[in-house]
Amino acid sequence: MIPYWMSRTQLLLGDEKVENLMNKHVLVAGLGGVGGICAEMIVRSGVGKITIVDADVVDLSNCNRQVVALQSNAGNLKAEEMASRLQAINPDLQITVVTTFLNVETTAGILDAHPLDYAVDCIDTLGSKVFFIKSCMERNIPIVSSMGAGGKVDPLQIKIEDISRSYNCTLAKYVRKRLHEVGIRTGFKVVFSPEEIDETRVIVTEKAHPKKTLIGTISYMPAIFGCMVASVVIRGMMGE
Repeated sequence: MIPYWMSRTQLLLGDEKVENLMNKHVLVAGLGGVGGICAEMIVRSGVGKITIVDADVVDLSNCNRQVVALQSNAGNLKAEEMASRLQAINPDLQITVVTTFLNVETTAGILDAHPLDYAVDCIDTLGSKVFFIKSCMERNIPIVSSMGAGGKVDPLQIKIEDISRSYNCTLAKYVRKRLHEVGIRTGFKVVFSPEEIDETRVIVTEKAHPKKTLIGTISYMPAIFGCMVASVVIRGMMGE
């Protein structure tokens, strides 16, 4: 039975597609500015099962762009805060919360824990990101990946393309390079923007650990990236 809160989605898509979404399981890795809003849009679409993965805690500097970040929850685990928010949207949601870092040691166990219909990569660190993508592709799990939203302000330049057709994005360049080393050149979609970055808005600092740099961000760009990533997942599971 389709619940009343989904009536507007039901009106748009029809019963069959909504019921199909209600039976899907999506994994979202990374709950920052892109991943948090992406997870929320996936749940608001009616997807019935979700696994969310993030080991980080809310920092006050996240409040400019992350849907999970509030002045009142600084220091709390993002995954646990996000889980409470998602459960409040859909009380019937089946949610798995993972608060460990995704790396070579942990990725397989997380991907193999439950059958997955789609995976979302919103991971910031390059090594973990590439290994996660590779692991999903080895398991034939459909995956979409977000490239860099930082340093960019023009939403009209954001694109959805196969990884092989991404360009003028530093993160995408390094992801492609690492994937080429393991024989992967194509086969999954990415959300990216070729907008030029003002390099004066990037700083090298130990505060960025495990990354080496911090980059300026604006409220709406990661959210738009996240919504576009979610659209790939939702439309993909509907066969569009």
